[in-house]
Amino acid sequence: MGTSKKVVSYTSEELRARSAAGLTLSDWEWVRTHEPDLTDPDAPDFADEFRAERLRRRGRPLGSGVKEATSLRIDKDVLAAFRATGRGWQTRMNAVLRAFIEATPRYRGKLKAMAKSRRRVAD
Repeated sequence: MGTSKKVVSYTSEELRARSAAGLTLSDWEWVRTHEPDLTDPDAPDFADEFRAERLRRRGRPLGSGVKEATSLRIDKDVLAAFRATGRGWQTRMNAVLRAFIEATPRYRGKLKAMAKSRRRVAD
């Protein structure tokens, strides 16, 4: 069995007192000699990178606003066939449905009308 280190907790007042007495385990002299010189004009400016990192959105990217989440019942074998095609299977399924609508005269007019009304709402 390995040796275990004893974990010690201090209050902020105790830490200040230990620091004033020189009982810290931090090597402040090493920190002072190894910290970067921020006044050096040749030092790289990372401000833009830090700002960009802070402003970067986390999580899932926003969608286009054109698609809508829905619940749809599909035969197991059809769903398995699309899923077997790998990543992007939902996009491919959407393309197949769109191709069907565009190829079927009965539905084609409805698709165009919906696209026009969607453009009016967006403007």
